[in-house]
Amino acid sequence: MLVEKHERPLRSFLARSVGAQHADDIAQEAFLRAWRAAGQYDGRARYSTWLTRIAWRCRIDLLRKERPAEPPEQAVEGGNSIEVEDMLARLSESERAALVLCEGHGWTHGEAAELLSLPLGTLKSTVARAKSKCREMWSRGDE
Repeated sequence: MLVEKHERPLRSFLARSVGAQHADDIAQEAFLRAWRAAGQYDGRARYSTWLTRIAWRCRIDLLRKERPAEPPEQAVEGGNSIEVEDMLARLSESERAALVLCEGHGWTHGEAAELLSLPLGTLKSTVARAKSKCREMWSRGDE
């Protein structure tokens, strides 16, 4: 039941932050680690926040194994336009993650800051910078 509830948003976040080619593997590893560590969930954060933090750590582990990292896949997924995917790919990793969490998945700035291990002010600045870059790319018609 928890997998059914959290699988789609987690895979969507991962696809946008690391690319669709790695999202399924990372999500699967995150669910396995969450199952093994279920007793460690203390309820201080939403379950989705705890699970996404595990997935974020799995993602970091994958990147360490695969240096140099491959560029994100530019495939269109679930009705997202190529332009949006391209803009996200042009953002830095931290900008992309912060923007997708806060604007794409509706996380609070506090939740996203905790997940990304950033001070709240830094997270807010990162989201604002990402939005500004996207607006600039959109107005220039970058493809």
